[in-house]
Amino acid sequence: MSKHGSGTFIFNAANALQDEQLQTALTRAKSGFINKRLKAISMVDDFELLKRRAQLAKQSALANLPALLEQFEQNVQASGGQVHWAKSPQELNNIVLNLCRTVDASKVTKGKSMIGEETNLNAHLEQAGLKLIETDLGEYIIQLAKEPPSHIIAPAVHKTRQQVATLFKQHHNLGQRDLSQIASLVEEARNQLRMEFLSADVGITGANLLIAETGSVTLVTNEGNGDLTATIPKMHIVTTSIEKVVATLEDADAILEVLARSATGQSMSTYTTFFTGPKRAGDLDGPQQFHVVLLDNGRSDLIGSEFEPMLNCIKCGACLNHCPVYSNVGGHAYGWVYPGPMGSVLTPLLNKLEPFRELPDASTFCGRCEEVCPMGIPLPGLLRKLRARSHRKHYEPGAWRLGLMVYSWLATQPRLFQFCTNRLNQTLRWSGKLKINLSRLPRGWSRHRELPAPGKTFLSEWKKNQKQCS
Repeated sequence: MSKHGSGTFIFNAANALQDEQLQTALTRAKSGFINKRLKAISMVDDFELLKRRAQLAKQSALANLPALLEQFEQNVQASGGQVHWAKSPQELNNIVLNLCRTVDASKVTKGKSMIGEETNLNAHLEQAGLKLIETDLGEYIIQLAKEPPSHIIAPAVHKTRQQVATLFKQHHNLGQRDLSQIASLVEEARNQLRMEFLSADVGITGANLLIAETGSVTLVTNEGNGDLTATIPKMHIVTTSIEKVVATLEDADAILEVLARSATGQSMSTYTTFFTGPKRAGDLDGPQQFHVVLLDNGRSDLIGSEFEPMLNCIKCGACLNHCPVYSNVGGHAYGWVYPGPMGSVLTPLLNKLEPFRELPDASTFCGRCEEVCPMGIPLPGLLRKLRARSHRKHYEPGAWRLGLMVYSWLATQPRLFQFCTNRLNQTLRWSGKLKINLSRLPRGWSRHRELPAPGKTFLSEWKKNQKQCS
């Protein structure tokens, strides 16, 4: 099973639904994300046009991925930086650790990086004796709690203000103080992290975009921690993945136009920074060394496949914010780094399908995820493709497969099908009148709610109307 999860999605989801504090946090967060996004896109004359520009930029990049990655590497080198290639998570972790060792690093500050989460980079560096401090506020909170993130843009969205205050009092040893307000929590975190920025040997960040024509790395944050992490230490390491590359600054602009609006409901994030190589002569700040570590981890296998559209994802989190499943169970239920609809597709693709076979079923298929996705990714369709693959590989329980086979056969026998459904309807009506407990029919659904008595079928109503008309 994944390093981030335990049990199955069904098991984790059942526990999440019983967690009152989690439910409180999720309820508060949901409306905020949705309302801010609606307000942000309403301020644009034609958001659909912006989406189309972003989609074309990303699709063009994927169609020319090898050439763009080569161009990106050449321009990073021309700017004085280096590019490293990692086929697997372990390879990326080893590259980063070896780079840290070249400068005798003892302390590392780290900005938000989903690739770092994907490879479990923190644990790898800490096991090697390095002190690592997360500088994104949400990531810092869950680092203190020793938990994985539950949202790709708001890592600590599952935490209430009271839980955060308790964590700070446990770890900061600053005596009695009032942490009842969000402002006081932010101020305390800022004061704690400021000291770490100034004494770090290496800064590690993620990347939102890589620009081939300039060799630049684009980083988007709202706290400024990314800029401090990248510019104060003597070495800046960027951990990112191959599909983040785009051809030009103009293409990057097209994606940035939809990213913040879809993610946090802003026209533009507070800090949008372009890093191009290490510090040059005359620069007032910047690292002495600049390294970009590019992770594949199965992404190149998706190029040209039916799942290639998933590589268009810009990790905005809009699909999570609008998903009725995610909004009820949170991110940890999904068992790995990427939750929600995008995670239900990406997790089985980057790992193995069998241990995550329940994720493609973790959907109501309402279609909201595809509707709000700025990149137009057909998430429900991709989930169905994974379900079909799981069925072909016989990953479902035998009883489930047998039930589908019986139903498929019955559906081709109209008279027998009608006879069986009539008998089933009569049985359910009879059991309802006698208050008989059928908690395992259907299993999982009626365990927590009453199974309603079935109504009359369309066919029976149609026959009744035909008799009345004749």
